[in-house]
Amino acid sequence: MKERYILKVLFFCSTLLIGHIANAQALSNRVANYKIDVELDTENRMTRATTELLWRNPSADTIRDLQFHIYYNAFKNNQSTFIQESGGIKGQVGSGFLEACAWGETTILHIQDQYGNDLTANQRYIQPDDDNEADETVLQVLLEQPVLPYDSIKVILKWEAKIPKLIIRTGYNQDYYFMAQWFPKVGVYEPAGMRFATEGQWNCHQYHRSTEYYSDFGIYEVNITTPENYIVGASGSRIAETKANGTQTLTYYIEDVIDFTWTAYPHFVEVLDEWEDVSLRLLRHGDRACLSDRYMTAAKNTLSYLDKHVGKYPYSTLTIVDPPYHGLRSSGMEYPTLVTGAGLYCFPEGIRTTESIAAHEIIHQYFMQMVATNEQEEAWLDEGFTSYYQSRIIDHYYGYILDDPITGFKASDAAWRRMRFFNLPNIKVDTAAKPGWEFKHGSYHSLVYSKPALFLRTLEGLVGIETMDLIMQTYFERWKFKHPCGRDFMEVVLELTAEKHGQVMAQDANRLFQQVIHGTGSCDYAIASIRNKSFEGKLGRFGEECITEAATDTLRYENNVILSRLGEVVLPVEFLITYEDGSTKLAQWNGQERTYTFKDFSAKKIISVQLDPNHKVPIDKNSINNSLNLKPSGTGIWKYVSAAMLLVQQAMEAITILV
Repeated sequence: MKERYILKVLFFCSTLLIGHIANAQALSNRVANYKIDVELDTENRMTRATTELLWRNPSADTIRDLQFHIYYNAFKNNQSTFIQESGGIKGQVGSGFLEACAWGETTILHIQDQYGNDLTANQRYIQPDDDNEADETVLQVLLEQPVLPYDSIKVILKWEAKIPKLIIRTGYNQDYYFMAQWFPKVGVYEPAGMRFATEGQWNCHQYHRSTEYYSDFGIYEVNITTPENYIVGASGSRIAETKANGTQTLTYYIEDVIDFTWTAYPHFVEVLDEWEDVSLRLLRHGDRACLSDRYMTAAKNTLSYLDKHVGKYPYSTLTIVDPPYHGLRSSGMEYPTLVTGAGLYCFPEGIRTTESIAAHEIIHQYFMQMVATNEQEEAWLDEGFTSYYQSRIIDHYYGYILDDPITGFKASDAAWRRMRFFNLPNIKVDTAAKPGWEFKHGSYHSLVYSKPALFLRTLEGLVGIETMDLIMQTYFERWKFKHPCGRDFMEVVLELTAEKHGQVMAQDANRLFQQVIHGTGSCDYAIASIRNKSFEGKLGRFGEECITEAATDTLRYENNVILSRLGEVVLPVEFLITYEDGSTKLAQWNGQERTYTFKDFSAKKIISVQLDPNHKVPIDKNSINNSLNLKPSGTGIWKYVSAAMLLVQQAMEAITILV
């Protein structure tokens, strides 16, 4: 009884302290707060840890259980949902994995709440998505005393994990460790009205192959013990360090984040720099000094651009990890204040793989780290937004993602992103707005990364860059440190589009969203024909008068331009008319009819028409049929040459780009 009383007092004091901090400084609601002590056992490839979780009930519901993600159990055997969805284990691991039995798993040794109740026997694995009883990636813990509305509970977990040999995102290889999704992490309890919840519910999906994560914000204080010769990088700031008996214990602290990740490797070379008040740290492989400036410049460019066009980066640190060759399975990933690149040694500066991957992962600090959408259910809000800004940043600072001085071939990041979508064998295979694990036939990347990026670029073309920036800034400010869904983003779009451009354009924006994100139709506008015929003027009887010779008139031609909508997506489109004397006229069509005739009475013939001359509709799949020229021109063949060159570019990028 005395021990239980002391635990209650300590819990009450810690709750008051955290509540005081939250009221004074909190950027988020700090639902899930962790204190973790973890020891890395490099000899046995294990971690041993104690986690203290202080979890606050964000709802008016009475909560009778907690649900945890146990990610490492996805790598326990080949019957897990993750491996089954991957088509088996062999394509997911390197050589020696099976022979060494290098599987991973997490075992919860003991669970206790602040009241002294032993909850160890109350744990069981559940499978909320597919009923695969072999899958042990979601753990339910029944509580002896429920968590009352808006109240808190503290639970202490003692656990150990066998670290897998490096598989997707996490694990070890040789003496390199990348510890992502490495600890039991509580799911998100969604009150009624939050996102799509009609009633209070746990949102704690199994670990699927084609999805990432969804977590609540909180405070993390993590003590990491490793052999003394290891160089460690982690989320947050290092606030303490002790050494004893050949080991080191490093304490990291960070507030208002949704996750915590760390890495350890004896051979990291540390490079330090600054951007404004942010400490930049690069941990790179020893033979890649040629990448240091490229990484740091990319980081500064990305943070500067987002600071101007989206919002402020609120954290004091950013660490970039450039994994060794044997750690490449952890490359191209994003976690709070820590990202991994994929240097692949030193490509020529014209191949900007290093910069594009670094920019992409740093952008994730905004979209899905701060604007914490559900990456499992609506991955397009995460990867699509990030891909959109990747293209803007790379094209703004570098001009091209590929700039070959030998062949002279150049390609923008935006063009490469467009090509990745349209190279999908069937662009109508599925919608972008669905849970990540439901995508079929290799369509996940194109529909989650590229198609939503094209949607955002097309929206930008529709409303203009100034309104687009206002939309993104408003969305970020309104929803940072919260959990929005696609509907919340579109509410901002419609509100500001109507305010700046009127209800008709707002309706166009909504139609675009429904067709491109929730629909499967294609966008393809074309110029069918140009016809110039002589304008005769009046001839014949008009009342008592008979006109036998047309009067001289400045209108000598009736020009007809026929436009076609070959796809399902409906958008307003511009077209540029060029007359025989070189003068031009910009006209617009609402794009709704299947065919449209533009009549023009003029003293000049029309000799060419260009659809979407300012490239506001990148979602249009076929740019070849967007122009028609009545005069023979040598430029026509180059359209086909350009299309072929883009295919070559995609093949190259498929090898080098890992985002």
